[in-house]
Amino acid sequence: MKNTIAALIAGLFATAAFAQTPAPGAPAAAVKAEAKHETQAAKVEAKETKAEAKTEAKAEVKEAKTATRHAKAKTKHAAKTAAAKLDAAKDTTVAAATPAATK
Repeated sequence: MKNTIAALIAGLFATAAFAQTPAPGAPAAAVKAEAKHETQAAKVEAKETKAEAKTEAKAEVKEAKTATRHAKAKTKHAAKTAAAKLDAAKDTTVAAATPAATK
């Protein structure tokens, strides 16, 4: 009876060990599946990188346009200010050169 129980227990251990080992053809399939997964992951990463680069480029273009607008506005303002000062100087010069009207 002890031998029968021992044989059954040994058989259970052997069955459990055999069930846990992968099938002989499984490693090749696993390698292919893993390679396919890595390829897909690389494609997704490339798309994300491309999208990020595109977003950054758009932001840089927007910043450049804004900077150009600001520079143009500053130049225009400086020109207006200079023209106003010139007009003020002419008015002062004309007023000083014109004799005052006497009664």
